[in-house]
Parts: sequence; structure tokens; C-alpha cells
Amino acid sequence: MPAAAAMSEKFDSLFAWFDQDGDGQLSGADFQATAAVFSRTARPGDDANVKAIHEAFGQWWDLLVEHADTDGDGLVSREEFRVVMQDSVTAPAHFESAVMRIADAVMDAFDTNGDGVLSLEEYVRLYDTLGVPREVSAPAFARIDLNGDGVVSHAEYRKAIVEFYLSTDPSAPGNYLLGPL
Repeated sequence: MPAAAAMSEKFDSLFAWFDQDGDGQLSGADFQATAAVFSRTARPGDDANVKAIHEAFGQWWDLLVEHADTDGDGLVSREEFRVVMQDSVTAPAHFESAVMRIADAVMDAFDTNGDGVLSLEEYVRLYDTLGVPREVSAPAFARIDLNGDGVVSHAEYRKAIVEFYLSTDPSAPGNYLLGPL
């Protein structure tokens, strides 16, 4: 698969995931609903991670509107989303605050025993909460457990997220987070 096609497919998957109301456009309400889905990954009373998730999705939405809403309608089309993801969201100036902040909060929320790693069950439960079936998440876990120790460390999870958003290599382990390309 050519690099451009791989990136386009990943961004189309994200678009479909974020389009919570299924109307073919992204809106602030879609991002609030997506933040609510991600917030369900937190343990009861984990207000700090819930807040971080909502703030990060709000920042991501603001970035999308600022850089992608070319017609000023307050919505982001699939094509506008693809362009802004490549040009702005994945740019070094925005990537850490728009994407990695969510990844860090989610990792912290799902590390239920506080050991700094995700077990297979924690990881599968995380992705199940996000609507990704075990048939997809369990094989993805095996791919992103780079050292084969049976857990996904914070560094391995961050690497997988970076690969998903930035790698043009369709076989990069992180590209399997939402299923094979």
C-alpha cells in the first residue's frame, strides 16, 4: 500500500470514529461525544484524567476548526479532516498537545493497578470501551508489546500512537491499533 493511501486510510478510520452522530461531518458535539467515550476509560473518581481527556479533545477540535473549516460552517468534512491531520494536527507544534495528551491520559486511566504498564486484559478493556473488538485489540497488543514481556509500557503505547498518526509504513505495529490497514 502506498504511503499516501496508508495515511488516508488511517485518517478515514479516525474520521469515522470521531463522527459520533454519523452525519458525515465532524462538529464540536462529535468531539464532546468522543471525549465522553474516552472518559469512560477512567476509573470512578479519576477526575484528573477525565478532565485531561476533555481538555485535549477540546483543544483538538479548536485546532481542527482553526485550520480545517475552510468554509466557516463550524463543521469539518472528511476531506478537510484529511488535510488538517497531515498539515496541522500531526505537525510537531501540535502533535504532543493534540494527540499525545489524550494517549497519556487514557494510558493512565486504564493502568488500573498503577504499575505503569497495561496488561493484555487492561488493554483489551480499554479498546472495548472505545468500541474496538477483542479480535482486533488482542492482536494489536501483541504487536505493540515490542519487547515481548507480556505488557505494554507507557513508552511502547506512546510509540504505537506516534506510528499510527505519523508512520507511512503500513506494517508498523502502531498502525494496527484500530485493526489492520
